[in-house]
Amino acid sequence: MTQARADAAMAAQREKMMDFVRRFRAKATKARQAQSRLKAIEKLAPAAPVIEARSIVFDFPDPEQLPPPLITLDDAAVGYGGAPVLSGLDLRIDMDDRIAVLGPNGNGKSTLARLLSRRLETAAGGMRAPSRMRVGYFAQHQFEELDLSRTAFQNLLATEPETPETRLRAHLGRFGFTQSHADVAVADLSGGEKARLLFALTSRAAPHIMVLDEPTNHLDIEARESLVQALNAFEGAVILISHDPHLIGLVADRLWLVADGTCRPFDYRRYVLEEKREVRRGARNGGHATTRASARDRRRAAAQDREASAALRRKAREAEALVEKLGCELAEIEARLAEPSIYDGPGDVLAEQLYQQGAVKKDLIIAEERWIAAQEALEEE
Repeated sequence: MTQARADAAMAAQREKMMDFVRRFRAKATKARQAQSRLKAIEKLAPAAPVIEARSIVFDFPDPEQLPPPLITLDDAAVGYGGAPVLSGLDLRIDMDDRIAVLGPNGNGKSTLARLLSRRLETAAGGMRAPSRMRVGYFAQHQFEELDLSRTAFQNLLATEPETPETRLRAHLGRFGFTQSHADVAVADLSGGEKARLLFALTSRAAPHIMVLDEPTNHLDIEARESLVQALNAFEGAVILISHDPHLIGLVADRLWLVADGTCRPFDYRRYVLEEKREVRRGARNGGHATTRASARDRRRAAAQDREASAALRRKAREAEALVEKLGCELAEIEARLAEPSIYDGPGDVLAEQLYQQGAVKKDLIIAEERWIAAQEALEEE
């Protein structure tokens, strides 16, 4: 993408989000959503010289507006034929919602995602939604559903054989697939490129709700930041299942917790306050914290703590490895820039090296921040 096109795309994203802020910032029911857009706009501000501008590789089409609510669950239960995985679900989703679903693996987050995306029916209770509502669903298992022998364009064409080629290619262009890139066999694409193709397929029908189950697993730092921008600019609802705190912090303004066989809205601030009250109550009782949890609950909590600790250590190792990798890349680029001959050669070679230097520096700063955050989290355990 040229500098002019990158600037234009970024300006369009910024204006789209500012329009939402102007319309809804003074409205009490949408103040949090407007604030989320403002945070994202700050992230869009150019951070460096022209040479460091990065491509926008996500741009979700906006759906037409539908009256609220989009989805209502009334004492609903869902499962796979036997005992329900989740029950007692009383939840509501509106078009301006940005909801992150939290909870340990294996507790039913993906089951909830399949229910919301209409891939599972309720086993009890009710789920109401407008007949015109469309849902886009992204999950890791969908990688296996891609036809590796076909190109990105052919995979999209297979879903809409009657749609003109120009419209399909224009949609792929929203996700970084240029004319030639769209004609590469999927088997030859990287994991991040396949993920972008899945996003293109997921959003082709301009869904009113996007249900995203671990959407950043195969994305690099640049693509993750672009995804944040696109999700904040998107005019529909977003249900986000992710272990990426950076993504959750920049996108979500509501939290749901899946635990104990159900899913409920989760107030993190209230949770922290209650934990502090328990500690103070325990101190008043001679150091023995009072708790209503059974022995089974305590064992479950201990197992969850071990899982969280292992995840933190893994994240710290991955962050450290990425810092080392980017540091080596930067050293190699700067070694090439130190060679006098590069300044006597073609100008485009020098420009490319300067561009790479700026991009790697930016990625290194982000990686170092995440490494430090992971280390601090480990130290606080």
